Amino acid sequence: MLTIDAVHLREINMPLAHPFETSFGLTTTRRILLVEIESEGLTAWGECVAGEHPYFSEEMIDTAWIITETELVPRLLGAEVVGGGSCPALFSQVRGHRMAKAAIENAVWDLEAQQKKLPLAKLLGGTRRVIPCGVTIGIQPSKAVLFEKIEEALAAGYQRIKLKCKSGWDTKIFEQVRGRWPDILLSCDANSAYRVVDFDHIAEWDEFKLLMIEQPLWYDDFYFHSMLQKRLDTPICLDESIRNRRDALAAIDMDSCRIINIKVGRVGGFSEAIAVHNAAAERGVPVWCGGMLESGIGRAHNIALASLQNFSLPGDVSASSRYWNEDIVEPEVTVSSKGEITVPTAIGSGYAVLRDRIEALTVRRQTMRVAARVTA
Repeated sequence: MLTIDAVHLREINMPLAHPFETSFGLTTTRRILLVEIESEGLTAWGECVAGEHPYFSEEMIDTAWIITETELVPRLLGAEVVGGGSCPALFSQVRGHRMAKAAIENAVWDLEAQQKKLPLAKLLGGTRRVIPCGVTIGIQPSKAVLFEKIEEALAAGYQRIKLKCKSGWDTKIFEQVRGRWPDILLSCDANSAYRVVDFDHIAEWDEFKLLMIEQPLWYDDFYFHSMLQKRLDTPICLDESIRNRRDALAAIDMDSCRIINIKVGRVGGFSEAIAVHNAAAERGVPVWCGGMLESGIGRAHNIALASLQNFSLPGDVSASSRYWNEDIVEPEVTVSSKGEITVPTAIGSGYAVLRDRIEALTVRRQTMRVAARVTA
């Protein structure tokens, strides 16, 4: 049993090392909600991956803060918590708000790992000693800049290149990249930028031998993705549309996708992420771990999740230095020349939080403690 003594909420502002552009817009600084949980001398951290605006999902950092403070933390404090797997039931009355829930649940899983003196990856059921890594390259101001970034990523050993795309930054770019690098593992991510009228246009991308086309249509759609998949040889990968195991099963049965991107924040925490992983594995559908511009805290959790066996495709868990001039954990996340991250074997997440760095970045905080306990 875990006795939760206190929960600390912090908002930090972390400037990105390089601007990151998708079909949603340009990001230069991340506002990040961090959750720190104290339990009988142990401390664990979680990260809420909600963005600054409700563009990727309905959530944003400000709604996540409110829900965490007013609904989720009160349910956690004083509750009988066996471990991370207890959290979905605790939070079940609160509909949605999966990214806020994930921040707390993942920290509780880390606490459980510390209490049991296990690596977090092992507690989750992970078996991989290393995980394969790819990179996502945002929309760039020019082809020359894009080519430079691809060169850098390939020189660093990354096993897969994913290009963000939108209308006007797609077919011609894919053609030029394939002309320069005919054999690299290449994929694209539209973040829901296209519609039914674009089916013929998207079907042209088969010629580029992409690993996948990620979330080309509406963020909440299965049906039209299924129609599109029937037109394509290239597998569709669903991201935003997959919120839970039920969504994964529906998408697979409808042939809406042939690959699934699992983002632990998007599905509400490790418990549901494992359930989605298992559903896909049972049906022979590969998965990979997506990223949300996390700090080292969220990145460490992604590494632990990606150690599960069916994470067979290179994910977006790349090195800290790709996104931050200075991360908030040590050691920083690094990628080998083979494009791999070694899964930590130390107790817990395997990464130490840099409190001084977090304090310097903190712009808002709140502490909530359990009411005084009465003993007989």
